[in-house]
Parts: sequence; structure tokens; C-alpha cells
Amino acid sequence: MIYPIVAYGDPVLKQRAKEITPNQLDLKKLVDDMFETMYAASGVGLAAPQIGKSIRVFVVDAEAMDEDNLKGFKKAFINPQILEETGEKWAYEEGCLSIPKIREDVFRQPRVKLRYFDTDWKEYVEEFDGMAARVIQHEYDHLEGVLFTDYLSPFKRQLIKNKLGNISKGKIDVEYRMRFPAVAKAGRR
Repeated sequence: MIYPIVAYGDPVLKQRAKEITPNQLDLKKLVDDMFETMYAASGVGLAAPQIGKSIRVFVVDAEAMDEDNLKGFKKAFINPQILEETGEKWAYEEGCLSIPKIREDVFRQPRVKLRYFDTDWKEYVEEFDGMAARVIQHEYDHLEGVLFTDYLSPFKRQLIKNKLGNISKGKIDVEYRMRFPAVAKAGRR
């Protein structure tokens, strides 16, 4: 099932997501649906809040970024916890399915150590670096209620303020289904 992507401005994107427990939901079905939704939107990562579910789950498949350390980098992360971020921060232009057509440089550390579970509830502690670490940090931020635009300077945020407002109102053309918070509110009146 392909979910609509929740657009900038929806409160679910600013909430800290809740951990899940085994048997709380059909986790394998949810993860399959999240991958399907991500692929339909041509994304490389998708967090559960982006489909309106405030739970600590995200998926990544960054092989399309065509970098050596991303070959076969397709995973689901359940209840992830960043244990450590190391290295000198570096800039890279990031985008987000919930904030279409806006890309800005974000500084992140190049290495991350993460504890997480897979869909069979097997626990892992792994280290990732380079673009894999960046993709994980971006999606992990979604679980913390943080968007990449939160890293921008006040000046940069001011420059994109109108674009962000238009996204929340649905005044943007995208090639995937989205759920716009301002449009939903207008429909309830």
C-alpha cells in the first residue's frame, strides 16, 4: 500500500515518535508499505512520521545515490537509538519528501553508531559512515521531530519561508501523493 507523504507543517513531523513493541502492529507489512511508498516518491529514506505514524521506524535504500559504500544499503530500523556521532561535520545538500523542491546544505558528522532492531526483533549495534551515516541521521531526525530545515540559519529559513508555507497549503506540484496540513484544516470547516 502506498501512503500519502505528510507535508511540511503537519504536527506529526514535529513530535518525538514513540517506541513500538513486538506484536504491536504488523511490522513487516508496515515496512513493506514504507518501502513501496518511498520508491513511489523516488526517495532514499522514509520515516514513519512522514506517513502520519508517530512511531520509531524508518527505512532506507540509498543504492540509487550511486556511491560505493551504499551498494546494497537497504534496511529497516526499528526503535533506533544513536549511541555516538563522531568526526568533523561536513556539508551536503539535503532534501526531504515532506519538503519537496527545497534543498539546502546541512552539516552532519560523518560517522554514527546506532542500536536498532530489524523486523524480526533482532538487535544490532552498527557503525555507519559517509553518506550512509547522513541518510540515517536525516531519517533519525524525523523520529525526534527534527526537519533538515531546523538546521538552517535564521536568514536561510526566512528566504524559504514562503515556499514552506506554500507546501503546507498544497500549492506545489509533486509526482507522488501528499497530505497537506492546511488543506486538511480547510476541509474540516
